[in-house]
Amino acid sequence: MKKQLRVPGPTEVPEEVLRESSKQMIGHRSAEYVEMFKKISEDIKQVFMTENDVLIFPGAGTGGMEAAIVNLFSPGDKVLVLTTGVFGDRFAEIAVSFGLKVEKLTFDPGQCVNPDKVRERMERNREEIKAVIVTHNETSTGVLNDIKEIKSALGDFPGLFVVDAVSSLGAAELKTDEWGIDVVVTGSQKALMTPPGLALISVSEKAWRACESSKLPKYYWSFVRAREYLKKGQNPYTPAVQQIYALKEAVRMILEEGLDNVFLRHRKLSKAFRHGIRGMGLELFARDEIASPTVTAVKIPENLNFNNFKKRLKTDFNIEIAGGQKELKNKIFRFGHMGYIDEKDILACISAIEICLKNLGLSIKIGSGIIAAEEILIKGE
Repeated sequence: MKKQLRVPGPTEVPEEVLRESSKQMIGHRSAEYVEMFKKISEDIKQVFMTENDVLIFPGAGTGGMEAAIVNLFSPGDKVLVLTTGVFGDRFAEIAVSFGLKVEKLTFDPGQCVNPDKVRERMERNREEIKAVIVTHNETSTGVLNDIKEIKSALGDFPGLFVVDAVSSLGAAELKTDEWGIDVVVTGSQKALMTPPGLALISVSEKAWRACESSKLPKYYWSFVRAREYLKKGQNPYTPAVQQIYALKEAVRMILEEGLDNVFLRHRKLSKAFRHGIRGMGLELFARDEIASPTVTAVKIPENLNFNNFKKRLKTDFNIEIAGGQKELKNKIFRFGHMGYIDEKDILACISAIEICLKNLGLSIKIGSGIIAAEEILIKGE
């Protein structure tokens, strides 16, 4: 039975990418590696929608978030973190751990960042703020924040604008240069369809100037050192060679499909899944206009034991989903639909969810979710 890994990451990996990652090892200082690394370092810029350097480190997305903190700031610097869930809070926690003064502008779970609230905050004593940090796609709640509107709300703010795009880059539009984003952090294991193990970070010229004055300790995560080696098509230290092979092929596939087509596919599949969930009588956690194109959060019915439901999906259909985190544990379940996924996957999962819920005693009309999802897939967006 085909496995459906429908957690919000890591995601399934295309066969073409897996084959690339299984190639024999090569020397990381060899001409062959230099050629490959130079190519992926240029190609990935198209996915980031930037002309800025993109640094590639072995590590998880959280490592990329930490790298941004230690390279851009000094102890005592104040940053404003806009948080809509677990991963916005995580960025704040990292900043606190390195001695930064963190102010949080927090929005309720299931809600997005309100640009008007941001604008109000920026109208008073903003001079002390060195950076505004926000999560583009909050996977803990299935909410997509409007980065363009948030940037507009900052006005002529002279500080840095830092975006966590770990679960959005390659699936949702993020115009790094056009929208004036200074640092974008992502990971390989989500919409980039690559196994876990790479953190990717784009850095603007303004951000490079901040790096020059940063006094926080860094060695492995040094942007300056990574940039020096990038000019030679190399990494400062031993890279994850197999992951670079894989990323190169995954980016080739993304660019071949076309970014606009990739974004459209994610929007359509997200909408189809949400309509399918509603069609079978379940309630969604985030409203449609702010819903993530990569992960959907669904409220767990009061008479459903989530652990039994999750186990049944895994045992009967080899589908793996995720539950809620922290205060949302046992209140929502999360379904990932990013990266290597198509219409057949969505329909198969909706059908399996219907059957499992029916078998667990819920009043579900079999086929209701499928019909609702198919209506969206037939009509398009």
